[in-house]
Parts: sequence; structure tokens; C-alpha cells
Amino acid sequence: MPALFALMPDTPAATVLGTNKGAAFWGTAAAALRYARTVPLPWRSVGLAAGSAGLGSAGGAAVARHLDTGVLKPAVLVALLVVAGFTLLRPDFGKLAKGVERPMAGMLVGAAIGFYDGMIGPGTGTFLIVGFIFTLGLDFLGASAGAKAVNAATNLAAIAVFAWGGNIRWEWSAPMAVCSVAGNLLGAKIALARGSSWVRLVFLAVSGVLVAKLALDVVQG
Repeated sequence: MPALFALMPDTPAATVLGTNKGAAFWGTAAAALRYARTVPLPWRSVGLAAGSAGLGSAGGAAVARHLDTGVLKPAVLVALLVVAGFTLLRPDFGKLAKGVERPMAGMLVGAAIGFYDGMIGPGTGTFLIVGFIFTLGLDFLGASAGAKAVNAATNLAAIAVFAWGGNIRWEWSAPMAVCSVAGNLLGAKIALARGSSWVRLVFLAVSGVLVAKLALDVVQG
């Protein structure tokens, strides 16, 4: 997103968001399919989370077309700081993979984070991973796999809303989508090879980068 805003400075925010979603869906869907063949998950709960997240994302995307999402960045920054701090201070968090079925909890997590993803986006994967660890008892690898499935649903729903409003620059989205698929498949391959502990380290690193970027955005106004 920061790169797109820099490369498309005179483009409406809704179109930048839509262009990003137009590319992101293909990568997350490819990774989700790769994980689905290997990682055991409570698929009923994850599937319901994906469905409710898709509906939430469509609602969030509709709101994003009429809202200055920048005003919400301070709240997102605080939430990411809490999540990263909790994970860092709890080395045992996300180590055990119980994978219990909790359909209602999955639906609630999916709807809430899906709405956020459609409206703003940054940190969605982070929030999904933590949500699935807490509610479905997954480890970081399993939660990451579930997050990809849900993220694919939210991206697809957001694409439908943005495309309906003419807010996707497909000449940008198409080449980005090819690179997104390649990157997601490579990332999934490495995660499956190295396991949950490695995913936890990457999770913390990405959370740190997101916190730094959002903090810079807030300071610069």
C-alpha cells in the first residue's frame, strides 16, 4: 500500500485500495491452496470465518469509499503494538496446535477482521493469526494457513465492491498479481519447510515493520 500511494500520488484512495486488492487476492488464494494440501485445520470453523469475513470485507470496502481511513491509523498502531508485545513476552504463545472446532468464534473473528480488511487493510494477516491462535487453538503455522484462506475471501469480496465502483486499475493489478502468486507460493514453501517457530519470528518481524510504518504515517500526519 505505501508503495502504491507513492507511485499513484494523484489517484483516489479508494482506487489505490481497490488496485491493491485486485492483486492481493491471487497471491493469498494460491498460498491458501498450497497450505490446504498439507496443514490440518478445523476447516468448518475456518470456512465459516472465511464466509463471514467476505461479507465483512464487502461492508468495509463500501465504507472505505466514503471515509478518510487515515484517521483510524493511531488505533491500528496501538493494536499492533499490543499484539507484537504480547507475542514477544509469551514465548509459548502459538506453539501448541490443538486445532479445535469453534464455528461461532471463527465467524466472529472473520466478520470483525474482514470488515477491517475491506476498510483499511494493513495488519490483517497479523490480526487473523492472533485471532485463530486464541480462538481455534492453532500454532503459528496453522493460524497462518487459516489466515490465508480467510484473507483470500476478504480480498475477493473487496474486489467485487471496488470493481463495481470502477476503483481498480487493472493495468497495475495484473502484473502485481503474477508477482503476488510467486511470492506467496515461495513463502508458503519456506514456512512448511521450517515450521511454526520460524513463522513466529517472521510474524514478529513483519509486526515490527508495520508498527514502524504506521508510526511514521501518524507522525507525518
